[in-house]
Amino acid sequence: MKEYKSIEDTDINEAKEPIMNYDKLYTYGDYLKFEFEEMVEIIRGKLFRMSPAPRVKHQLISGNLFARLHQNLRGKGCRVYSAPIDVVLPIANKKRNKSTTVVQPDICVICDPKIIEETAVFGVPDFVIEIIAGKDVKRDTKDKYSVYEEAGVGEYWIVFGEMRFVEVYILEEGKYQRLNAFSEDDVIPVKTLPGLSISIEDIFEGV
Repeated sequence: MKEYKSIEDTDINEAKEPIMNYDKLYTYGDYLKFEFEEMVEIIRGKLFRMSPAPRVKHQLISGNLFARLHQNLRGKGCRVYSAPIDVVLPIANKKRNKSTTVVQPDICVICDPKIIEETAVFGVPDFVIEIIAGKDVKRDTKDKYSVYEEAGVGEYWIVFGEMRFVEVYILEEGKYQRLNAFSEDDVIPVKTLPGLSISIEDIFEGV
């Protein structure tokens, strides 16, 4: 098993944002009124442009992960979703329209059906995967890492498509602990879904 630098040691590119009023912090209420042609996310009130249509490699990896998780979760209480799906992370004691974080995880697993509504997920996923198949990595490795940790997402995977490895973080006492960087012939245990493991070979099949 190869060891890789953790995300804290990685050179990060800045995420680009649409031209907006940067003095304002945006909420889910504002998000519902947006009329952008492109998809956007709000992280701690700051607006971020989603990348153009995902690359083929990104979509292959996402499809592989979704298929593996969907197959395993059939007939069970948890459900898997893939982007685009709005996940509105809550703020304690505030109405949902006041939430300042609205994200679209590449893959998320949710085991509490009460937080799933027709328009969005209003609450915290149990397991989130973000896939990096381009150059813009700051949002997933810093910004989303931080809000997922704070919100209480139990397990967070960052898939580095170009380098073919996966960093795994497990929430322990409110802080992410880096389990490892998995590559080559490794098999990754899914801590939040006991009994399930996904191999690197499965993740990058056909890529």
